[in-house]
Formats: sequence, C-alpha cells, structure tokens
Amino acid sequence: MAIFFENDPTLQSYWRSIILYGRNVASYKFALAKALIDLNKKPNDLIKLEDLAVPFSNHLCDHLKNNDKQITSSNSEFLNTLRKFNNEEIDVGKKNEITKKLGFTNVIDRFHEVNGEPIPKSFYIDERKQYGGIRLTDNFYKLLELKESENFLNEVESRWRLVETAWKLGVSVKLLQVKYDKKNEIFFIDTSKGRINVTSSKNALNGYQKSKCFFCFDYISIIKKSIFLSDVDHFFPDILKGTGFSGYVDGIWNLVLSCKSCNRGEKGKFAKLPSIKLLERLNKRNEYFCSSHHPLRETIMSQTGNTIEQRKSFLQKCFNEAKGKLIHTWEPKPKDTATF
Repeated sequence: MAIFFENDPTLQSYWRSIILYGRNVASYKFALAKALIDLNKKPNDLIKLEDLAVPFSNHLCDHLKNNDKQITSSNSEFLNTLRKFNNEEIDVGKKNEITKKLGFTNVIDRFHEVNGEPIPKSFYIDERKQYGGIRLTDNFYKLLELKESENFLNEVESRWRLVETAWKLGVSVKLLQVKYDKKNEIFFIDTSKGRINVTSSKNALNGYQKSKCFFCFDYISIIKKSIFLSDVDHFFPDILKGTGFSGYVDGIWNLVLSCKSCNRGEKGKFAKLPSIKLLERLNKRNEYFCSSHHPLRETIMSQTGNTIEQRKSFLQKCFNEAKGKLIHTWEPKPKDTATF
C-alpha cells in the first residue's frame, strides 16, 4: 500500500506522515513536534536552540513521569538528565543547558524523514551552524493557519502514548490488543498488572480522517469544547451485537469519527448500513492503519485478517450479513471535498 502522503500531498498530510510513519527509536520526534507548535511565533521565524530546549525537554519530562521508557536503547545520557530534573537533583537551568547540548543530536536532522526519505516540503530549515537554531518555513505557518490545526497537539500526544506504551510493556506489539471503552471513549490494553489506558479514541482515529467526518467530509474537531466535536461511530451499527454478526462490532476496525449530523441527525445513519462506496472507504482506512507499525495495526489485523485479501473478504462477509439483517443502505451527500 502506498504511504499516505503520496496519495494526498497536502501540508497536513506531510505533517501527519511524520507523526505516523517517521522513524521511532526514541520519542524525541513527538516532543519536537509539540515544541514547534508551542513556539509558533511571528515575525521571528528563527528559533534558537536554547528557546527550543525549554518546551522540548518539558514535554519529555512530563512523559517520563508516567512512562520511563522513552527510547528503544538501554541507556541515554540526555534522558538520565531529565530524570534527575524530575527527581529535583538538578535545576531548570541545568536541564535546559544539557537539552541544548544533547537533546537535538539526531531529531532535528531526521524529523522530516518518512520511510527513510525526506518529505518534499519541510517545516523548518536547520541553521544550527550559522545561527544556532532552526528557521520555520512558510509551510509551517500555512500548516498552523488551517482550521484543523487545533487537533494536531492531541494527535501527536495520542501517537506518542501508543508508541511508549508498547515500549513500556516490553513485548512485541503483535502481542498487544488495544480495546475500546465506549463509555469513556478510551483505547486501553489489558495486562497482567491490570488495565492501561492508552489514549483517547478520537485523538487516535483523527489522524487518518484529517478532521473530516468519515461519511460526509464535513469539518469535525476532537477538542472537547468545540461545537464541531465529533462522535465515535460504529460503521456497522451497534444494533448488530448479539445477532450472530461475524464481526466484533466494538473492534477498532469498525470505529470511525462522524459529525453529529451523520451519526444522529435528522437524516443520519442510526441503524442503517453504510453503502458499498463507504465500505471501500473503510477498507482503505483500515489498510492505512495496517501500514503503520503500532498496536492499532496489530489489533486491526487480528480482528480482520493478516493479509490484504483476507481483510477485504472479511469486510465483504460482514457487509453481506449486515445487508441481510438491516436491509437498507445509507450514504449522505458530501458536504466538502473528499480527502481520504
């Protein structure tokens, strides 16, 4: 399957490709992404390393408090410094000094790499040698001017939580099964030591949908106070539970984000079956997740099949069964341009 940004070369797709497909040997990429958003300032587009070090290290310190595993290697002098700061063994000045010296060794160089190659449009230029920092590009400013940019911090945080949880458990991601808590809209993992809440289901699902309703492409938000707040919807309706339906209705493979109008509006889906066209869209979405290496991928594959053909056959079987039970199909009129 082609990687996401090649299919849809927009700035937001490039950004999300970095977060989803960028190399993961440490969580520094996520901390840098959040720090860049924090430091979005005009007209001074040069961010000195000493200024970047503050939010960058703060985000890492916050995550270290809850999850000590932030790198795949056995040891890191830089992370040990941040642990000392969390334990009040060094002051904030020392923390920022060491961050400037050690924290950016690889992440600035590799941030724009996706599947081993740099993306065509960068969000900053490395000017450490000339001016002691990085310079934000017009691409970054245009990115944050987009309406959907309000969701980027939540999306980065969600991806970070998924990656660090897999590292923390110290087992192959193939052994992890992410489950859905419908009441609290949370993805979680059951372990021998109890349940671990990983991330908001909305935050995790929105990266693919790019702040658009899965069904009609109207704008949606994952910010709780927004009037455009999305719903987590079951593609194959919840009513199919207990009817002998082959698919696990609460499985991640079957969850999408919907605007309130499509989910429960006057002409909404409710218990109707989405059309074949929408089924194809669901298949494309699931393949998108299956091309990324984190617990959502393994969970979807375990629920729908290990190969592309198996997953297609599974969805066709579910559609045939659901059509026999629900009879009517449903498809809304698009409210915006298709983006996935």
